[in-house]
Amino acid sequence: MLDIKFIRENAELVKEAAQKKNITFDVSELVTVDDARRAHLADVEAMRGKQNEIANAVPRAINQEEREKLIAESKSAKDILQKKEEELAEIMKTWHGLMVQVPNIPDMSVPDGKEDSDNVEVRTWGTIPTFSFTPKDHIELFEKHDMADFERGTKVAGFRGYVLKGDGARLVFALSQFVLNELSKEGFEPMIVPSLVRRAPLIGTGFLPQGEEDLYKTQDGDFLAGTAEVATMGYHMDEVLSLSDFPKKYISFSTSFRREAGSHSKDTKGLIRVHEFFKWEQVILCEASHEESVKFHEYLTENSEKLMQKLGIPYHVVLNCGGDLGLGQVKKYDIEAWVPSQNTYRETHSASYFHDFQTRRLNIRYRDAEGKLRFAHSLNNTAIACPRILVPLVENFQQEDGSIIIPEVLRPYMGGKEKIG
Repeated sequence: MLDIKFIRENAELVKEAAQKKNITFDVSELVTVDDARRAHLADVEAMRGKQNEIANAVPRAINQEEREKLIAESKSAKDILQKKEEELAEIMKTWHGLMVQVPNIPDMSVPDGKEDSDNVEVRTWGTIPTFSFTPKDHIELFEKHDMADFERGTKVAGFRGYVLKGDGARLVFALSQFVLNELSKEGFEPMIVPSLVRRAPLIGTGFLPQGEEDLYKTQDGDFLAGTAEVATMGYHMDEVLSLSDFPKKYISFSTSFRREAGSHSKDTKGLIRVHEFFKWEQVILCEASHEESVKFHEYLTENSEKLMQKLGIPYHVVLNCGGDLGLGQVKKYDIEAWVPSQNTYRETHSASYFHDFQTRRLNIRYRDAEGKLRFAHSLNNTAIACPRILVPLVENFQQEDGSIIIPEVLRPYMGGKEKIG
């Protein structure tokens, strides 16, 4: 959420941000509603002052006639105040509804574009493997080595259901332990956070109201989050943090859920696009400084690149265009791993910074060196998402006989095993 003062003073900039992000938003409507909010707020405050003035005058009335007159005036003022407060409440409801739709301002370096095909490659790493045989896709490899059961997964869970088993399950736990150990060395505090979350942290992180169709909702009105970012950011909701604790660095785990609304024709088989998955998420809270946000954005991206490099998976990094940014993101990098069976890169990580967009919604503040209360800045990036990362892992390391070489860094967590099959 942006500050209303900033929005009013930079209405054209907000309008351009909406256009760049391909988001429909009428900033002039918000300004009109805000004018009404400010006018009604002034009226309410004036009426409260008048009512208090009359109430204070009643005990000082010089006779019964004046006393009754003041009481009548007080009742009239109270009735008018109540009506004004009701009108203000309705205006505030509309105002809040518009405020949570205001897009954050993208960084100047964000390229124009409408969708992910317009993202710009920043760098590549690793050698794309060449095979002396026709490489198998991950589905065939998983089924060959009894690492997954897609048929029974669908029987149990429905569309996009799957069961990981044997070395497929072991790889997930190996990757988790590898990531946890690597990022613990960087000072990240590990957390296991809820998947079941209330509406407030989803609104606070910017996943609501726009993304509701992609969320699973319970009968109690709670939601199943699609990333550990939501609960991790909600962890400090309505708190004032200490400047000395910055940067706060978390590596958070949760089961994640996405309905994949609107993607029924995409990746309908296999492990790339599923409804339930497991995710380690890097989250950072830092001082309200653009320079700090930029520094930590590059740092988070570098962390994930180091993980990919140690795993030996070829990838490239892309800078996301305006149309591929979310409502609150200032800038985003995607890391996309090479998938041999598709002869292309597929997204495995997403690194974003938000300035105070999320923290203003969540009311996460700190006192700066001068003692002034300020909203912190927030950032996040995928550390590892399973089972999606298993797709490039098994496909890039497959051998002609169908076996799969286990990356060296995972072998200690696989009982020293070097190969599957």
